[in-house]
Amino acid sequence: MPGERLTDQLRRRAHGLVGEALQAAWAWAGNAGAIGPESPRGRRFAHMGAGSWVAFPPGAVFGEEYISIGARTMVGPYVTLAAGLAPGEVLQVPDGVAISIGERCTIGRGASIVGRHRIVIEDDVTTAPNIYITDHNHAYNDPDLPIGRQWLSEEPVRVGAGSWLGTGVVVLPGADIGRHVTVAAGAVVRGTVPDHAVVAGVPARVVRRYVDGEGWQPPLRHEVSTPAWWSAAEG
Repeated sequence: MPGERLTDQLRRRAHGLVGEALQAAWAWAGNAGAIGPESPRGRRFAHMGAGSWVAFPPGAVFGEEYISIGARTMVGPYVTLAAGLAPGEVLQVPDGVAISIGERCTIGRGASIVGRHRIVIEDDVTTAPNIYITDHNHAYNDPDLPIGRQWLSEEPVRVGAGSWLGTGVVVLPGADIGRHVTVAAGAVVRGTVPDHAVVAGVPARVVRRYVDGEGWQPPLRHEVSTPAWWSAAEG
């Protein structure tokens, strides 16, 4: 019937207009809801450098007074930045900072960085989505007490400058990742990783290293040249 066809057309048009309005509102919320150094939420952080932001919507973000973020660092949406076990916990940490993220870092969507002892992410670190970094875990030394009720084992964590963490990487307490390290997707890292290495697996093992005078060992399957127009080095 002509009337029914007209009603269907109007319904589809209304649906499209509502969809466009919702998309526009979400884009506006993304811009307005981002946390920057001059925003009220940004001023809660121990430090947030110029040009840095935490995207909207954030994950669980608390203990900001113990979190430092350097300049020109981008933290993606749905990222958890948590200092302490719960909001309001008073931490005794060196220099008053439990989580330190350097300059020009990119923290991928859905990452979780949870610290209450010491996590240092140095400059120019990039992560893929859904990585997890923590400096503490429940102990299990008492066989009669549920593990979730036992107190925490804590060790400092470092992710060295210029490193790359692939999707789903887990960095455990005590991990000391060197400079310019590639951590393959899904790897679980503990212990020390040397500079200029590629690690993979559970637990992560070195699968490739750069050796002065010899290059990458084992050799790379193909060389990639950075085009002249690419200016990521300048941030």
